[in-house]
Amino acid sequence: MNRGPGWPDAGAPSSAAMRISLGPVQVDALTFSQALQAIEGLVGCGGSVFTPNVDHVVLADEDAEFRAAYSAASLCLADGMPLVWAARLLGRPLPEKVSGSDLLMPLMELAAVRGWRVYLLGGAPGAAEKAAEVFRARGVKVAGVDAPMLRDPRSAAERAPILEKIGAAAPDLLLVAFGAPKQELFIHHSRRELGKAVALGIGASLDFVAGHVRRAPRWMSEHGLEWLYRLLCEPRRLWRRYLLRDPKFALIVWRELIGKRALLSP
Repeated sequence: MNRGPGWPDAGAPSSAAMRISLGPVQVDALTFSQALQAIEGLVGCGGSVFTPNVDHVVLADEDAEFRAAYSAASLCLADGMPLVWAARLLGRPLPEKVSGSDLLMPLMELAAVRGWRVYLLGGAPGAAEKAAEVFRARGVKVAGVDAPMLRDPRSAAERAPILEKIGAAAPDLLLVAFGAPKQELFIHHSRRELGKAVALGIGASLDFVAGHVRRAPRWMSEHGLEWLYRLLCEPRRLWRRYLLRDPKFALIVWRELIGKRALLSP
């Protein structure tokens, strides 16, 4: 996998041939099982794993720093059917949706088998501790749990005590649940300090595991309607994101489509 500066080169095969462009974000065209294998290939070497959704693509289009974090990521997996549909429209098909929340429990099962040490960072109050209990019950070696109040992921002073705890725990996998864009920026700015830990931005996944937040029914997720479920559950918090910001995704895809047609024109 390609890596940004700060992580060692493990000599793994480059994913450049399998990486497709969705506006400002490059997405790895991997199946669910291939994604697990790719993460396993990073263990012991270090890297970052992001799961872009519609909101992330829009944020990356608007924010250069967030875009740089994505450019430096080792692995980017399509979190949502809209990305799969957009890729198909652009003639750059993705094999399937590989959402972070779907990936987490199979990854923890693999971690239990391999004996990897896992560190939980972030989440709503109490979520990381509850998720750690769930993971331990499945044989996962939980190296540490921390849910700090992170205001500015760019601040070295804020990150220092958090990174000190992570360094002392020496995890193989670091699950970062600050939500976007904080988690991606935290990982990006901490890549040198994280060393050989594989850092994954997992959003609300710890809240799902802890049972604090209910996931959308599978049929809604498979039909690209998870956003609607979340909007109905948390309208005050999410209406601006889903109704004002995320529709810009269609403009980004349209811009990409027009650019592609221009290149193909004689």
